[in-house]
Amino acid sequence: MKISNIRFLIIFALAFVSLHARAQKIKSPDDFLIGTDSLPKVFMVGVPFHFSYPNHDTYKVDKSKQIDILSSQKQKELKELLNYIAKFRPNKIAIEASAKWDAMGKYRAYKAGKIKPQPDERYQIAFWLMDKFKLDTVYSVDASNIVVDLYNLADSAKFKPYLDSLTKDYDFADNDRYKAYHDYQTYLSLNFPLLDVFRDINKPKTLQRYYGGYLLGDFKLGEFRGADAMATKWYDRNLRIFRNIQRLTTSPKDRILMLFGAAHVAILDNLFTCSPEYEYIRYSDLK
Repeated sequence: MKISNIRFLIIFALAFVSLHARAQKIKSPDDFLIGTDSLPKVFMVGVPFHFSYPNHDTYKVDKSKQIDILSSQKQKELKELLNYIAKFRPNKIAIEASAKWDAMGKYRAYKAGKIKPQPDERYQIAFWLMDKFKLDTVYSVDASNIVVDLYNLADSAKFKPYLDSLTKDYDFADNDRYKAYHDYQTYLSLNFPLLDVFRDINKPKTLQRYYGGYLLGDFKLGEFRGADAMATKWYDRNLRIFRNIQRLTTSPKDRILMLFGAAHVAILDNLFTCSPEYEYIRYSDLK
């Protein structure tokens, strides 16, 4: 065979291999990590403000600007919101509450008529959904953080000096621009229907900027003090909440609704987006 023919065959073979490779679809990580598995579903409802206004967060809402969730107008708006959330059809509901809050005890007392419905999203949303879908359990999945655990150790004296130096006077305060934005959100809650307010707070961009607020203010203390304080006090708490969801997940048929303050959802959104163990349905994507 002539050398020119051999060269032609080699070039042809290389071209064929190249075209074949280009025709192949580059695989997604999920082709390996999920495949055809059926995944449990998670749907998060970020609450723009706690209905009872405990004012435990950095941003405080003045009494004069707090809405009355039990008023006839807000109850009407709440029904519209609940009808939207109910489209998810949860079979498990996880709430921002510790075991000490005794969610099941409160739910039983509420069902028995021993206590009136409270101005609290756990009563107004979670308990309503439990009734609608005939669920017998509500899961309290809030958590403390590693700082609290270390303080409570028998030999905590070893850690207290360091923890005090890390977290003393540390605040999650952001800056004046964020304060103006939170003031605007309070205005929205007073002047817009709840359905619109919840839709706005659960937008991906809004959640991202909520997360961004924790990267300002005291986060910049010292060389790494602020970063370490946030990691141990705040980020660790949300990682533990995520772990609690993993622990209550028992079936690929689980449909888990999470009801948490928007600041938590801002971090949990990232965790569930990254996890290959769940089908995460964003608030705005609910059909």
